[in-house]
Amino acid sequence: MNRKTLVLPAMVGLLAPVLVACGSTESGAGGGDAIVVGTTDKIIEGKDSPAPLDPAFAYDTGSWNVLRQTLQTLMHAPRGGGEPVPDAAQSCAFTDNASQSYRCKLRSGLKFSDGTAVTAEDVKFSVERLLKINDTNGAAALLSNIDTIEIKGEHELVFHLSTPDATFPYKLSTPAAAILSKKNYDGKKLRKGLQVDGSGPYTMKATDEGGAVTKVVFSKNGSYQGDVEPRNNKVELRVFKDSEAMTKALEKGDIDIATREIDSKHIAKMLDNPSKDIQLTELPGLSIQYLAFNTDHPSVKDKAVRQAMAALIDRGQIAADVHAATAEPLYSLIPASVGGHENAFYNKYGDPSVKRAKQYLQRANITTPVKISLHYANDRYAVEEFEAIRDQLNASGLFQVTVKGAEWSEFRAAGQRGDYPVYGLGWVPDFPDPDNYIAPFLEKGNFLNSPYVSTEARKLIPESRRLADRAAADETFARLQAIIAEDVPVLPLWQGKQYVASRKGVNGVERLLNGSSDLQLWELENSK
Repeated sequence: MNRKTLVLPAMVGLLAPVLVACGSTESGAGGGDAIVVGTTDKIIEGKDSPAPLDPAFAYDTGSWNVLRQTLQTLMHAPRGGGEPVPDAAQSCAFTDNASQSYRCKLRSGLKFSDGTAVTAEDVKFSVERLLKINDTNGAAALLSNIDTIEIKGEHELVFHLSTPDATFPYKLSTPAAAILSKKNYDGKKLRKGLQVDGSGPYTMKATDEGGAVTKVVFSKNGSYQGDVEPRNNKVELRVFKDSEAMTKALEKGDIDIATREIDSKHIAKMLDNPSKDIQLTELPGLSIQYLAFNTDHPSVKDKAVRQAMAALIDRGQIAADVHAATAEPLYSLIPASVGGHENAFYNKYGDPSVKRAKQYLQRANITTPVKISLHYANDRYAVEEFEAIRDQLNASGLFQVTVKGAEWSEFRAAGQRGDYPVYGLGWVPDFPDPDNYIAPFLEKGNFLNSPYVSTEARKLIPESRRLADRAAADETFARLQAIIAEDVPVLPLWQGKQYVASRKGVNGVERLLNGSSDLQLWELENSK
């Protein structure tokens, strides 16, 4: 969910899912005043996803990008990136030198969209609710180092942390720390459905078909007070089944902007045959793709099997043949553009080698071919990538891999239950720090629910957070990356770029997405 860098001037678009129910809205592309943005990010309410827009449950980019428009946080990512700045807060700062006591003062006059006052008690309620519910799908781990929350009157509070954490201001800028109303959210259980109520820049109304969001209409919230200045009154986000349907809608003029995600085939088409009506913009991105392992599953429990896979997979071929110019090979969980990056997997395994992979298996007395099922979300990721991985591994004669797909809601739940030995996932950072590419995968209560444990890593992670000078933590992160390359609980594949395609008539597109794929709808302005 989710996490970012510098944004180049370009046209940006975002698409978001629709919420339950209410009324129709004229579209900007269709003649109304709403700016219409397309996406393929899915938001689905169902058995395995009962509360996809509850901050205590939601932990994916599509859901978070709805929540960012409607719910307010104490801090938020500023235009252009950098350290978070106050939003619901008037001011926030550490009050000690150990990064363990963080004090915030709320803006005066804050209100939820229904007119109810926002107080420090609401902030405390919201954070404690997240930690109390502690849903396995959610992002409670981001704030798990909060020991106590002390209220100082109606408008001030102090977060006392159990361990020092220089990244804490970033965590308070994520939807995990969204401020909720006790009136609309139960403190002990998830809020089912697709409605969101908060004090953010917009209110929202969603439409769904059988629990699958098809459209979300965001309307400017007149009660909002914060750092953001909305440049529009209404934005409509339409969810498409795939990139082809979305790009066709853009070509026809049914939507103004298309993004997240235009697949590599359509990017190549736009680059090779540019249209005078559509502008394509490339933005730097911090998203990564990787394979996750259930390290307790018999087929991959021995790390020699995972090491052999790391020695065989040709990232360059996958990036070139499957993703064209939209991805670059990645040899660490930390992208090359983020401080502290090391090519840890390349340093250990070098170029793809059948000989080296065979040695890992022989030393561990592993019988070949190793039979493995590789899983992916067929409504979110391209099958071609996983077929390419299958073919590379099978061509070695050391593996016998089959590929299986499932819809996202089923896929995500099965992965957390440990049903899959190996499965593909993407990651967009919650905030722009190397910690957020390491801790969510290795800490206790990690979002993968992985059985893998590295005692050394779990000791190093909190040590790295003590350092307010984040560059000083590079040595620690180098060691953490080496641990991952050695044990292979996850296997990084590629780092992605962001593209947005837009039609004329909308300004501010270049600021719509930051490097972490945070949607900033308030930056859009209708120039028609």
